[in-house]
Amino acid sequence: MGWRLFISMCSIVLFLTSCGDDKTQFEKDIEKIEDYLASNNLTATQHSSGIFYNIEEEGSGGSPSAFATVIVKYKGTLLDGYVFDETVGNKTSRFELYNTVRGFGTGIQLLQRGGKGTIYIPSGLGYGRFPPENGDIPKNAVLIFEVELVDFIN
Repeated sequence: MGWRLFISMCSIVLFLTSCGDDKTQFEKDIEKIEDYLASNNLTATQHSSGIFYNIEEEGSGGSPSAFATVIVKYKGTLLDGYVFDETVGNKTSRFELYNTVRGFGTGIQLLQRGGKGTIYIPSGLGYGRFPPENGDIPKNAVLIFEVELVDFIN
């Protein structure tokens, strides 16, 4: 009976030590964002959702709700600077916030009408393991959005 206990204890120790070193994808993404901010000498605030944000221009006139239709100018990039989507010139895009990736919707709600900011989105609050089929965004990619909230309708 003693050898069975010994083997069981060894199995438990091996299991616990092998699990302890693994970081979750969220933890890896937070580390990537923090490294990106540090290496680019940027500061940002971490929201309770996990996104990081920096408001460059405050704006005024209130903030959109989670179900608002927003009119924005934006540029979406990956950490390596690759631009995967953007509005060009004075053009704007119109979105229902509930139809965007969660991190984008959360970040936009932190802006006021006319405000500008940058949102750093961990992959789980972006496209995660299921990016768009066009191939521009890899699996588990951290997203960066430079956004201007032109207007919104709650």
